[in-house]
Amino acid sequence: MATDTLKSEKSNTTGGGGAPGLRRLLLDNGALSALVVLVVAMSLLSGDFLTTQNLLNVGVQAAVTAILAFGVTFVIVTAGIDLSVGSVAALSATVLAWSATSEGVPVWLAVVLAVATGIACGFVSGALVSYGKLPPFIATLAMLSVGRGLSLVISQGSPIAFPSSVSRLGDTLGGWLPVPVLVMIVMGLITAVVLGRTYLGRSMYAIGGNEEAARLSGLRVKRQKVAVYALSGLFAAVAGIVLASRLSSAQPQAAQGYELDAIAAVVIGGASLSGGVGKASGTLIGALILAVLRNGLNLLSVSAFWQQVVIGVVIALAVLLDTVRRRAGSTPVAGGAAGTGGPGGGKAQAVKYTVAAVLVAAVIGGVSFWNNGSSGGATKLGMSVSTLNNPFFVQLKAGAQAEAAAKGVRLTVTDAQNDASQQANQIQNFTSEGMSSVIVNPVDSDAAGPSVRAANKAEIPVIAADRGVNQAAVATLVASDNVAGGEQAARTLAEKLGGTGRIVILQGTAGTSASRERGAGFAQGLKAFPGIKVVAKQPADFDRTKGLDVMTNMLQANGDVNGVFAENDEMALGAIKALGARAGASVPVVGFDGTPDGLKAVEAGTLYASVAQQPRELGKLAVRNAIEAAAGEKIDATVKVPVKVVTAENVADFS
Repeated sequence: MATDTLKSEKSNTTGGGGAPGLRRLLLDNGALSALVVLVVAMSLLSGDFLTTQNLLNVGVQAAVTAILAFGVTFVIVTAGIDLSVGSVAALSATVLAWSATSEGVPVWLAVVLAVATGIACGFVSGALVSYGKLPPFIATLAMLSVGRGLSLVISQGSPIAFPSSVSRLGDTLGGWLPVPVLVMIVMGLITAVVLGRTYLGRSMYAIGGNEEAARLSGLRVKRQKVAVYALSGLFAAVAGIVLASRLSSAQPQAAQGYELDAIAAVVIGGASLSGGVGKASGTLIGALILAVLRNGLNLLSVSAFWQQVVIGVVIALAVLLDTVRRRAGSTPVAGGAAGTGGPGGGKAQAVKYTVAAVLVAAVIGGVSFWNNGSSGGATKLGMSVSTLNNPFFVQLKAGAQAEAAAKGVRLTVTDAQNDASQQANQIQNFTSEGMSSVIVNPVDSDAAGPSVRAANKAEIPVIAADRGVNQAAVATLVASDNVAGGEQAARTLAEKLGGTGRIVILQGTAGTSASRERGAGFAQGLKAFPGIKVVAKQPADFDRTKGLDVMTNMLQANGDVNGVFAENDEMALGAIKALGARAGASVPVVGFDGTPDGLKAVEAGTLYASVAQQPRELGKLAVRNAIEAAAGEKIDATVKVPVKVVTAENVADFS
């Protein structure tokens, strides 16, 4: 009777045919099941999803997250965590670009230095965990800050052009096969071999399963942990190089938040944060789920705000499915040294993935036939905004949407969240969707170039809004002059102070073109007023809360300041809060953008002036020109939106 039971269990596990076997296949591979469901759903909802170009886009967009996640897999298998991989990736890319361009180091040596930087960061984190007895969360959180800070120090807050020979990693082979996808596959194979076929891999599972037992069995746990974190740093360096290659520049603020995506991909793929469980194939599936989700939501024109909600819910559901599977008593997703579950485990896994691949191919083929091509239709515009966490760009979006509604065209707006890589993905999605025209408000002018060139190749006109795009063709630039606005701000503040005074400057996000241009214009304008002295300047990232904190700190050391320039209204409002009763009365504050809250402060007298760019008008003009470009009409190369200084005397005209 026991023999009959074993036979029955074996037939159910291998899925020798029929519904029970398929059910067991899906339950035993929760992440794979979630990926299949997502692919089918996106295919049904959007006819643009299953185009060859878009599927390649998904692969490219998953590559950096997957490579980071492969490195994090090693750490999570040992029951650790690595929060530093995003910063280490940015630091490694910055080291490569800086050494190869500014210092004249041979490119091959610069690549070695970049990889060595990643390994060194991981080594330090591992040493802090193993020998310093710091919790992994704290040790890698410290490295996150150190890595990001060093990246900003080396680059001085500005993007650095990437060597052209290395930038080929972001190109394609044969004009269609993306190199980042190939790098992702190679790193995935390396991860699988390390976990399943090496002494270090077996040690990872042993340490994650029971660290004390591993130590008592003779494993040098401390050394192994250092090696694991160093390996994670190496993978982060490779991811950083691939990311910078896609953007043709090393961005000091690149890969922010990518560590969370990497951890999510590993956990979605079936790994346990308690350690001892995890495998490369699961991590790859987790990264693909995130990429498919973001790509599909862009194609479906889902609100940028709702996208974050949907992504969080799907991540939770994917992990919940895996939890249900475990409680149901199905076989482990991963575990053991090889993660195969026994002598015949490798063959069983191969059969499962073959069946799954055939199933997915059949579904995709059927859906493709049903959809019969792209969605086509009326004029479709895509608009990628650098960030919607800023009132200026919210107004720009509102103006664009109002004009699109008035003209009867479909407008899809996405939020790049100040991430140049995410913006590149969004522009690629617009291109594969076959938009009539694309509007881009670049996070960084250089980084937007490669993806805009891809749109140029597809003969899709591109409109640049507020900021230009370098090394790519745009139909027109609709913008205000940030440099001229900075000069006007300097003149306005200096004249208010009578040509003499001590002032402080609140800078925007380091590396952004808006911050650089406004700061350069302000510095140029101050040259006409030698009696004005800048006693301090610090970045506050265009954020009101940070503006409050940074201004409070600067006042501790510079209590005698009698003037403030903030590179946007949000930081200016934070500075006003820090100044208290002094704002407007004895310390004039000048902002930039002319946002509704800024104009109210000007009217109240706490903000002396704001350089108004009229973002709603900018958004309207961008859409208007995009429609004309899509129709093949001739438009001006540059469309200027007037910039005006708003004070108490003329604020009523703007309100």
